Amino acid sequence: MEHPRARHDLEFIPFDHEGRQMILVRDRLGLVPYGTGVPPGLLPILALMDGLRSLDDLAREITALQGGRGVSREDILAVLAELDQAGLLDTERYRAAKTQAAADFAAKPIREAVFAGQAYPDTRALLAPYLDAILALAPQDAPALPAGARLLGIIAPHIDPEAGKAAYGAAYAPLRGLAPKRVVVLGVGHQIIRGLYCLTNKSYATPLGDVPADAAAVARLRAAGGAAVDPGDLQHRDEHSVEFQAVFLRHVLGETPFSLVPVLCGSPLGALSGNASHAAFLDLAGPFLETLRELAATPDTLVVAGVDFCHIGPKFGHDKPAQLLEDAATAHDAALLDALAAGDAEAFWAESARVKDRYNVCGLTALATLAEILPPSDMTVLCRDIMREKETASAVTFAAAAVTAR
Repeated sequence: MEHPRARHDLEFIPFDHEGRQMILVRDRLGLVPYGTGVPPGLLPILALMDGLRSLDDLAREITALQGGRGVSREDILAVLAELDQAGLLDTERYRAAKTQAAADFAAKPIREAVFAGQAYPDTRALLAPYLDAILALAPQDAPALPAGARLLGIIAPHIDPEAGKAAYGAAYAPLRGLAPKRVVVLGVGHQIIRGLYCLTNKSYATPLGDVPADAAAVARLRAAGGAAVDPGDLQHRDEHSVEFQAVFLRHVLGETPFSLVPVLCGSPLGALSGNASHAAFLDLAGPFLETLRELAATPDTLVVAGVDFCHIGPKFGHDKPAQLLEDAATAHDAALLDALAAGDAEAFWAESARVKDRYNVCGLTALATLAEILPPSDMTVLCRDIMREKETASAVTFAAAAVTAR
């Protein structure tokens, strides 16, 4: 372990434990036991473990972090052994567990409804009225869509449905009465490490009935995507962003038979080697986007972007409470939406670059993809909202919008 590497697929969530600040580690793979907490001082040390720094490099830099208190190679090796045992490092143990998890998931014919019974009711009898109640909460003063215009797609949240009721209602109410044969869902892949996208040809289970995948479309996208597409599909197993859309779609579209093209979209920061620009995006994802554009252009195809916008406050790495960042974050949301409404991809990427992704817009790649694959169109913002988490002084912004043909 001369060049140790920390895992890049973990989530770190600040919390207060009996007056002591701690970091909760969330591991969707399950190697780190649920409820595990680590001291905040460990995070900058894990950040140094990038697979490039040697043990000697780490000894020097950790010594500097600790104000000159000496750290030896032996000290680091002892810490690494503990971190590996805790499941925090990218080692053979971790890779073997991930390989087994991928094989287990690959053997399953469907992607189970993981969040049924947690984020929403797990029976048809309870779920249908729950979703109807959400649809009824669509803001009555939402702008009307252009008369007679064909709906091409929507932007919906992927936040917990209970927290995002009004925006979910606003996003999905316009779909009532439609009968698309295929729905492309652009979700957010919070755990994607390789490439920008992750696909699966598994059906998505919901308490209202399974939604089959369009296996032929998925195969076309995988063939076109090359390095832009993760070769596996394990990231779909525990990701909520497509699942929530599948549940709403199955309910709103009723008995209409339709297939799903589930596309998880990862962060551009790693995939684009730090050059998160429009040109770099097109250079990596061009053939994938062209194929997706062809699919979206076929009759009876609808596109859904299940995204949240800014994530602000200490929970998301800021040194001040979300309340002090809200105005700037919501202005950033508005600028991104304005660029999308204008069909101006360059302006969209320029706005993201302007703030250097300071506000952690997890839906950035999904929205950028939406901008590339739809024809000239009009966008109507139907709702903008924010979920405030008092306990962590943090917040998440989200929105609902409809895209219609010109």
